[in-house]
Amino acid sequence: MTGSHDGSLQIWSLRTGKQITKWNDKKNAVKALALSPDGKKVVFGTWDGAVRIWNIKTGKVIARWTGHANGVISVCWNRDATRVVSGCTSGTARVWNVGSGKTILEIATGLHDMYAATYSPSSTKIATGGDSENEFIKIWDASTGEPIANLRGHTEGVDCLIWAADGSKLISGSSDHSIRSWNTTTWQQIMVLIGHTGTVYGIAISPNDRILASAAFDGTAQLWNLDNGQPIGSPLQHTDNVNCLSFSTDGQLLATGCWDNNAYTWDIAAMIKEVGLDELLVNSIVS
Repeated sequence: MTGSHDGSLQIWSLRTGKQITKWNDKKNAVKALALSPDGKKVVFGTWDGAVRIWNIKTGKVIARWTGHANGVISVCWNRDATRVVSGCTSGTARVWNVGSGKTILEIATGLHDMYAATYSPSSTKIATGGDSENEFIKIWDASTGEPIANLRGHTEGVDCLIWAADGSKLISGSSDHSIRSWNTTTWQQIMVLIGHTGTVYGIAISPNDRILASAAFDGTAQLWNLDNGQPIGSPLQHTDNVNCLSFSTDGQLLATGCWDNNAYTWDIAAMIKEVGLDELLVNSIVS
């Protein structure tokens, strides 16, 4: 599944590489998307400030929510798919009731530019990332919108955030070219991953929580060993900036999206085995 600045949302066959279905609105770039937990719907944000719900089976938009002042650049479902949190470039996060489409919580994060808003696995917290003076990551109570923590360590804005599946870690990628891991009990920094030479714009964790993938504005994606923070193999070279990526549900493949207008898939299992780190695939879902 891919979203693009050309205003399209498309679903592809991983086996054939062929397009299966497509939604298109040429006036509005698709800036963020997320599959619902049941796999039947997609929530996506567009540059006009709207949040839409797309029914995969029918290929139609079934809801459109408005309220953000600027482009919606981040969306995330909660655990039971009753809520969606969306992040706007102007620094506001909104929590939506999926059934009614009403805003039930609005969080003024204080970030001048916000690029990431995501639920914790338990759906009790929301993490937001962006850019403001010495404030780049903030944690909020998902029910009340009250602040919980302000994480310091990055020296420039945070462009992407992801929680480990067990909720024990939060990982951030930044315009300072670094990736940082945080303990979600103490909110202390655990690890710093250094290697990219451009903004880290996208991150993803394998289903077994042992491999991190990062996408950067240096034309590469990189795999990392989360046990020790070391890179795995050579960077995955692209012809232009890489700004998004995702693991397959079995942890065997990685999909990347590039500014060259293409999406790519990579055989992660083969790469891991090639460098002798087969143990990092343990506990991945095997089909």
